Amino acid sequence: MKHVPHTAMILAAGLGTRMRPLTLETAKPLIRINDRALIDRILTPLIAVGVTRFVVNTHWQADLVEAHFKSGFEPDIEIIISDERELLMDTGGALAKAAPLLGEAPIFVANTDAFWEPSNPSILHKMIDQFDPERMDELLLLADTHRSLGYTGTGDFFLGSDMELTRRGRASTAPWAYTGIRLLKPETYKDEPIRPFSALEKWQAAIAENRLFGMSLDAFWLHVGTPQAVEDAQMWLRCHGE
Repeated sequence: MKHVPHTAMILAAGLGTRMRPLTLETAKPLIRINDRALIDRILTPLIAVGVTRFVVNTHWQADLVEAHFKSGFEPDIEIIISDERELLMDTGGALAKAAPLLGEAPIFVANTDAFWEPSNPSILHKMIDQFDPERMDELLLLADTHRSLGYTGTGDFFLGSDMELTRRGRASTAPWAYTGIRLLKPETYKDEPIRPFSALEKWQAAIAENRLFGMSLDAFWLHVGTPQAVEDAQMWLRCHGE
């Protein structure tokens, strides 16, 4: 029987530099897309799949992020703040710092600058079904770069028939982009020195040991990293019934 994660870590500490001037007075996760904060758009499907406990890291505009969860947020959901005001830890260091808060069972980890539509939790259920902790350290949700809005990169990964991942490396393009949500064993970050570092360090090591896997997103992916992307996402959602 598959374990349903009850804990998720939300990476909400970024500076939001590319989102300026919108982030001069607010945090990127609180930017609203059609009157819904970005962070709420990722929390909603996680709650629907059974997550009841969120560890949220904070740095830029940390007071506003914390206040967001104190102003009438769902009463049955536990929010724990991992404070990075003194030092921003990056996507890997954030997990090392928060390791004592994450428990030992698999958890979801999510960015706040992207979401999918329709935003139902079936995709997360599929990730749970596919995750095998015996052979996987992390399972990344991947978007088809041609089925997305707001993504301007050249792709991150090649996805093998067995779900194993390889980095784009020197190739000019790769067909799959990391969506910003993954399922992992927190123990892989538990013994890391508490220092700022990118999750790419752990991914590269996991690829070398054939322990980094990917699953394709069967939905439209919206990456919201710039003010223009905010406008584009709002228009796309309105055209599709929101």
